Amino acid sequence: MEVLTLKSNRLRKKASNITSRSIIALLFLLIILLYLILTTYIFIDPERSSQCLATTHKHKLLWYAPHSGFSNQLSEFKNAVTMAAILNRTLVVPPVLDHHAVALGSCPKFRVSDPNQIRFAAWNHAIHLMRTNRYVSVADVIDLSSLVSDSALQFMDFRYFASLFCNIDVNYFCVEDSKMEDSLLEKLKQCGSLLSGYNSDINNCVYAVQDDCRTTVWTYQKDNEDGSLDSFQPDDQLKKKKKISFVRRRKDVLLSLGPNSRANSASILSFGSLFTSPHKGSESYIDIHEASRDQRIQSVINRVEFLPFVNEILDAGKAYAFHRVKSPFLCAQLRLLDGQFKNHRLATFQGLKQKLDSLKQKESLPVHVFVMTDLPLSNWSGTYLGDLANDLDSFKLFVLSENDDLIKEAAKKVLSGGHGMKLGGFNTNGIEKDCHKGQMLPDVLLHVEETVCSCASLGFVGTAGSTIADSIEMMRKKQICSR
Repeated sequence: MEVLTLKSNRLRKKASNITSRSIIALLFLLIILLYLILTTYIFIDPERSSQCLATTHKHKLLWYAPHSGFSNQLSEFKNAVTMAAILNRTLVVPPVLDHHAVALGSCPKFRVSDPNQIRFAAWNHAIHLMRTNRYVSVADVIDLSSLVSDSALQFMDFRYFASLFCNIDVNYFCVEDSKMEDSLLEKLKQCGSLLSGYNSDINNCVYAVQDDCRTTVWTYQKDNEDGSLDSFQPDDQLKKKKKISFVRRRKDVLLSLGPNSRANSASILSFGSLFTSPHKGSESYIDIHEASRDQRIQSVINRVEFLPFVNEILDAGKAYAFHRVKSPFLCAQLRLLDGQFKNHRLATFQGLKQKLDSLKQKESLPVHVFVMTDLPLSNWSGTYLGDLANDLDSFKLFVLSENDDLIKEAAKKVLSGGHGMKLGGFNTNGIEKDCHKGQMLPDVLLHVEETVCSCASLGFVGTAGSTIADSIEMMRKKQICSR
């Protein structure tokens, strides 16, 4: 009996140990499984899951990552309007980002930030602008009334989009106190991660486009081009030096991301950069300049070719030209410090000198010259600008600064105009919260300067290759000053 009892006790003890180890192992596996679920689906609870679907039940959205300087951001916005129109999606209108706060890189050199990275950087900077009370919508600066009036085009302010996507009260973005709770910041970070493509998609909520300018040139209605090789490819030397294996193909945006694609089922289509520029007979990313077989899209392309500043900015620029400068004047846009332009300072000055030498022979002296430049006044000494400033008999120079009362007054009017808040979302939901209280004045100096240059009756001298110069040339072509 003692032997049997001893064996029985040993068996029970062994079985107990096995059971304990099994329970511990099972608990360990459950913890690991729970961790994986939380990290993979960290955004999703029943409320959050339904929120994404509810947000976009009526509107399928298109969001993209703005970057670089304002002129590039505006160029991207125009491309985004065209893409949204083709794909029949509501465009999320972004804020104006700080100059080069988000950088793309070089498409011709195949050295760019990947789409996930640039999306996440753009999202984080947009949130940063809200937190620091410096948020200014593209719609606050650019007059979108001609686009908004088209029932075929739909827009949504980024702040309203962020509140819906993250299931956050939109009034959080209107508070004067910029100190958000850590839990709210973490939630916004998680939303940005999902929107950027770092996390797995849930319930067809987000489709993050991974095509960028290294692999793709987007086209529309170009017969027999979908999937074909683009004319610009990395050369053998670049492939060897940078170990590049990219192949650039031309893809029809509607065929790839439209009704019959997997992307079409997603509530939100998330692009990276939408910037493009001509390069060696091709486009760096988007080659959509006409749509002869689609008059609706052709109309959109025509309208986005030129989008003027809002009246608050145009009025300030015209007032300065007509009431401060008064006499006929020349505008000189001199980009001397940024990027490639600092290496071409002498050539930039030479072009201006030739123009002014000609005007000295034809116009009454002193010739009035409005100067917009990134070279501070304190650094003019020893340069051609310094020589002009000292030649009081021949030239009278005019320069604006952010401290000028006219600029401050224009900034106040832009802020109180609140055009971005009038886009889809805020008005339709009866949100009347004053999001301008406590906001810092927006930087409108560049926009007012461009407007002044559009009024220069003696001509315009711009920096070769500058997108700002291109913008001014377009404003002059459209005779914006005479409107």
